[in-house]
Amino acid sequence: MWILRFGWVALPFVAGPVLANALNERTTTLRTTASIELWIAWALVVGALLIPSTISLVIIRVIALGAPVISAAAVINTSAYPLALGVTAAVALVAFTPQIGELEVNAGSYGDEERFLLRAPGSLYLGPLPLAWFLLTLSVVTGPLLIADRQWLLGGLAVGIGLPIAVILARAFHSLCQRWIVFVPAGVVLKDHNAVVDPVLFRRSEIEILHPAPANTDSLDLTSHAPGIALELRLKEKIPLVRAMPGRQPGQPGKSSRLLFTPTRPGGVLVAAGKHRIPLEDHVRG
Repeated sequence: MWILRFGWVALPFVAGPVLANALNERTTTLRTTASIELWIAWALVVGALLIPSTISLVIIRVIALGAPVISAAAVINTSAYPLALGVTAAVALVAFTPQIGELEVNAGSYGDEERFLLRAPGSLYLGPLPLAWFLLTLSVVTGPLLIADRQWLLGGLAVGIGLPIAVILARAFHSLCQRWIVFVPAGVVLKDHNAVVDPVLFRRSEIEILHPAPANTDSLDLTSHAPGIALELRLKEKIPLVRAMPGRQPGQPGKSSRLLFTPTRPGGVLVAAGKHRIPLEDHVRG
């Protein structure tokens, strides 16, 4: 977290001159509006880094991803030395590490809870996630810039259309940041609205083993085809759960004694499981 904080605080000194140089040929009003937007974005991330939460995680990652994109455009347009691009890219990479995600979501945990984020459904990586980020960014910044350029009609339309789009997409990103596996004193809780309608508690006494999923397993797949290493939770007997279904379809009740999920940091989950006395394979426990 401190690496990200220092990196973000340094951005105005590293990337600021490059961006200012890229805006020099614009009109005063447009240049001022763009500068205000950049400073607001920077200040929002500073606040989010000081006050961790799931909302802060959305703010950090959405804005941090935009930093290298803007820097790349500035470097191309001004032929400037690409130091700004390198620093902004490094900051964005740190912002998307699983460790930053865990620090942010655990700020809202209760008592002895320990949360680990789950990876986004695999289909979202193939286009919907980048497209949603692009539309969210465009819907926020375009209207004020058009108005500053005295394109009143287009600017007004962009603000009127962009605001509800931004709200919808921001809520969608926030929803993805509220999916996790939680270690609690009683055992393990799966909170994933994409997979199960309500959070499910697996008591320690009910758990047979938690381990990396074997390739040929036929366990209930709750990973939503997310990339990465899936973990398999085996129970001593079947327990009831309600599977989440696409759209507005009602949940599908069922029972299972084995299930799969994909955390962003499976190794961290196994380490935490050992600390919470969850049964593990001998080589993992060691």
